[in-house]
Amino acid sequence: MKAETISIGTELLLGQITDTNAVWIAEQLSQVGVDLYFRTTVGDNVGRIVDAITHALTRADVIITTGGLGPTVDDVTREAVAKATSRDLVLDENLLAQIRTRFAKWGAPMSENNVRQAYIPFGATPIENPVGTAPVFIVETGGKYVIALPGVPREMKHLMETRILPWLREKTGGEQIILSKTLRTCAVGESLVDAKIADLETCPNPTVGLLAHPGQTDVRVTAKAKTRAEAEALIQEMEAQVRARLGDWIYGEGDETIEEVVARLLAARNWRIALAETNTAGKIAERLRARPEGTRIIKSAMLLDNVTELTEQNAATIAAQFRNVTNADIALAVLGTTNSGQDMYAEDTGRSVIAVATAPGTTTRAYSIGGISEQAQTLICTRALDLVRRAARR
Repeated sequence: MKAETISIGTELLLGQITDTNAVWIAEQLSQVGVDLYFRTTVGDNVGRIVDAITHALTRADVIITTGGLGPTVDDVTREAVAKATSRDLVLDENLLAQIRTRFAKWGAPMSENNVRQAYIPFGATPIENPVGTAPVFIVETGGKYVIALPGVPREMKHLMETRILPWLREKTGGEQIILSKTLRTCAVGESLVDAKIADLETCPNPTVGLLAHPGQTDVRVTAKAKTRAEAEALIQEMEAQVRARLGDWIYGEGDETIEEVVARLLAARNWRIALAETNTAGKIAERLRARPEGTRIIKSAMLLDNVTELTEQNAATIAAQFRNVTNADIALAVLGTTNSGQDMYAEDTGRSVIAVATAPGTTTRAYSIGGISEQAQTLICTRALDLVRRAARR
């Protein structure tokens, strides 16, 4: 079963609120084996909502709308669904009675404009909203379904969990589930990851996809099966292939961050780290301190000024000396230009060098990225933390 969500509200298009509803619904649909192929956002305009629903009906089996079911003039979802499915709006007396009962329970007067909330498209299946005043409904048209939900997250979630998801499970036979697992890589570009696993990305089930972030690339494995156990088995088999090809490029999985993994590794070895930073402006120390292990693993942290010799040799010397002076188990030195790339949208220029010193020796890396832009700092911080990770794993 293919689905499309349509988020309705001009405030979404203006950026006044973030559409968390669509994200949450997408997560729930995967749990009942419904494939979500499209997400649409449209303002409070009847004509445009009708167009969105009409188009969605050409490519999806289930269309879920959120928003526009309130009592005000600009709440036009009911009218739009009726027009898109060639129906009239009719008053449902049972829904109206439920709305009146709700207001009476709250001890509040019901305004006349609340009556319009009891109008639904002719032939639609009404669903009472026990946590609000906006009833929802399901319209079947041509073997497809339009489900109208309120935009208030609390109401929407309750109705999805108690009414819509059970209804969808019944429609799909309850025989499918979609699971995903994310493997996280860093200090390697998306193109290199793609080159290693390109053939795996063409597999129909489980599917493999890439998502690039500054300094790292996620590999998402998604499986569809009749049971959770079968889906997990499919993911496990594909994950093994991905790990075999990407090796230690993979630093973690799920929502793990590189600093989380590094902090955990250092704490497990009972290591303390000394940090010396220039163009990263203390961001690496800040990220490690934010971890629960932060106070246990940071031996010393300092900012370096006026470092002009941006060479791997100089970085290695600083890291080794700093480790000896502080008696730390591991030391990290990050040297970089601080007078370029300050515009986060500009091309990063300059140079950065990283050195990690441990008892066995020192590892260095040089990058043609400099400056103090957000992008430059993110890239260098990630690469530096990855070098620490690798050293802590030896």
